[in-house]
Formats: sequence, C-alpha cells, structure tokens
Amino acid sequence: MGKYRKSRAFSPEGFFECEGRGLKWLGEAQSQGGPRVVDVYDWGKDYLDIERVNACGPTIQAARDFGVALAHMHDAGAEHFGSAPTGYDGTCYFGPLQDPVPMNAGAWDDVATYLADGRLRPMVRLGMKRRELTDYDMELTEAVIDALPDILGKAANDKPARVHGDLWSGNVMWTADSGDVEAVLIDPAAHGGHREEDLAMLDLFGMSYLTDILEGYQSAHPLKAGWQDRITLWQLYPIAGHCVFFGGGYVSRYRAMCRSLLK
Repeated sequence: MGKYRKSRAFSPEGFFECEGRGLKWLGEAQSQGGPRVVDVYDWGKDYLDIERVNACGPTIQAARDFGVALAHMHDAGAEHFGSAPTGYDGTCYFGPLQDPVPMNAGAWDDVATYLADGRLRPMVRLGMKRRELTDYDMELTEAVIDALPDILGKAANDKPARVHGDLWSGNVMWTADSGDVEAVLIDPAAHGGHREEDLAMLDLFGMSYLTDILEGYQSAHPLKAGWQDRITLWQLYPIAGHCVFFGGGYVSRYRAMCRSLLK
C-alpha cells in the first residue's frame, strides 16, 4: 500500500494529531469486529500520513457487513460522552480541513447534558459570533434542549459509544484492495458519543445502500425504540456546523429541523 499525505499550512494546534489518534482509537475496535480504518503512519504540526486506499463501488453485502462492523465499533465504547480519543489531551475539531472549529471534549455521563453543553450550545454560539445565526436560533436550540428528555426517550440510557463523529458518505470509502469489497473509514472527528450520531450522519447527505447498512447494524445491536424519530435530533449539530461554515440555506434548514422536533 502506498502512502497518502494530508497537509495544511497553519493548521490549528493539535489538529492532525487529534485525527491521527482518532483513527488509531477507532481502529482498535477492529479486534472486536469493528470496520477497517485507514492505517496511520505519522503526523506533525501540519501533516498526517495515512495509507493510500484504492476506491471502488459498494455492494449490498459490503454495506450489510459495514453495518455490523459499525455496531461493534460503537460497542467498543468510551469512558464518557465527550471523551477525546485515547492518548490525546488537546483540542478536538469538527469540520472541513480549511475551516475546522473546536469540538468540546469533556466527561459527561448523561446524553442530554452532553448534547446541550458539549455540542449544541457551543456550535450555535459560534454561529452567532460569525453572524450566521441569531438570538432566535439560540431560543429554538434552548427549546429543543428543554425537550430533550421527551425526544431522547429510551436512548437517554445508552452507554457512551466509540463514534466516528463525522460519518457522512464521503468519509466511508469502499475498497477491494484486500480482495472483497469492504468499507474503510477516513477523516474522523472521533469521540465518545451516542451511537445514533453516526447513523444520523450517514443519513444526512445521502448514503448508498443505507437500508442495508442499517439492517446489518440492527442485527448486531438493535437500536432503542423510536430511533427513526431521533435522526433529526442528531443532525442538528452538523447542520449548525454547516451554518457556521457556509451560512446561507443551512440556517433555514436548522430552524426547520428544530421546529419539527418541537411539534
């Protein structure tokens, strides 16, 4: 396998170390049946060296196998909601290479507080600071936070999962390098989170064979009742992030999502 270098001059402090340690942490779950994660060779202040992967198209079987493996990776767990990858104690990040923003790490023990204080409030505040979001958006966000006990239902009892954290379709590569088609994960914002976060991210911008991935997942770890109704909840953080990064139509989308959760 060849080597691929991700690089960016003047990247934020710890950015590539965080990604490198995140990949290694997710990769540790392979011994428990987790998905393949790109190998990490080295990192520095402004680069990360990983294995080069040859892409191909997915198959139904590979999608189903990935769903099973993803459940096992989540089951590998984390100490807390908000835990950073093992061995990393700097700032965690979320977002595109050219504009990553800090993602709060912490040691929350309940889902609602983690989601409110670790994710939603900080991202909406950042959107307000950049003048993409307003006081109205914070009011909507606070209303969702107040409703979290009802919205979360039984999912509030889940243990912290080992999540990828930015699992949109572009960060799931399909490869046949080893012979059979399989998924391989890249570009994480890895942390201790809720298992439904990654599944909601897969849904966010469209994913090939998502139904098959979910069937595989459910066969390995059945999700708590009502998970379909919580997809929007877990999409709030990344969409608030898109308000921060890109503004525009994402703002009205964020508001519509909040309102739909408050009905």
